[in-house]
Amino acid sequence: MKNYKFLLYGFSILGLFFTSCDSSDDDTTIDANASRITYLPKITLDGDSEVTLDCEGTTYTDAGAIAEAGGQEIELLTSVSGKYFGGTEVDGSDVYTITYNAFNTDDIPAAEFRTVLWPECNGDLVTSIAGMYTASVARNGSSPDGYQDNGPFIIKDLGDDRYAISDAQGGWYEYGRAIGVAYATPGLVLKANNIATNDFTSEGTVSTNTFGGVNTFTSLTVDPVAKTLELTVEWSFGFTFVTTFTQTDIYY
Repeated sequence: MKNYKFLLYGFSILGLFFTSCDSSDDDTTIDANASRITYLPKITLDGDSEVTLDCEGTTYTDAGAIAEAGGQEIELLTSVSGKYFGGTEVDGSDVYTITYNAFNTDDIPAAEFRTVLWPECNGDLVTSIAGMYTASVARNGSSPDGYQDNGPFIIKDLGDDRYAISDAQGGWYEYGRAIGVAYATPGLVLKANNIATNDFTSEGTVSTNTFGGVNTFTSLTVDPVAKTLELTVEWSFGFTFVTTFTQTDIYY
């Protein structure tokens, strides 16, 4: 006898009878191969799926979610991942993914997600280059359509005149090629020795996610009037990336 499993999202079952292929009028047994029902898990978010916080004076309390199967609440597992700067809780400037997981009694999974943007407050580009930016990037002098005005990018104030850049290749792969953060180049940290004279030094090289290779900082030029930064980075695979970051108050 074939074994069938029926998947339900929470419909009420008033009566369910299992009868074996070998039964009599006065002795009914349940066949081990009989069909049965499993209720798929369902997760419902409380609050919005996309949240943008204020850049300062911020604390984050997650609205949470509810997981259920067959009308009964089940265990919910929650995890947090910072997109560019790491972290397992929403704490400081970054783009965070909050993942909610649940499993029913047959270990069938369900997942829902929330994105939380904690922006960096914009600096004046005289005493601070921190802030939120869009970016247009050229690789070896070429900047096709789709590689312009992407973002958001974060330049994070680490204190002591140190700044971390969310993608040292200006989103060439993450946004231009549209293949995501798994191909971004996070981790470049610059020391601002003198912003007015464009005197910056890097705290070592950085690698591109997935592709690898070595990205070496060449220069950063600040224009406080135009509210732009021009970053040049040399990649060991034979490419030079020149990114123009433009400070913005619009996050998308």
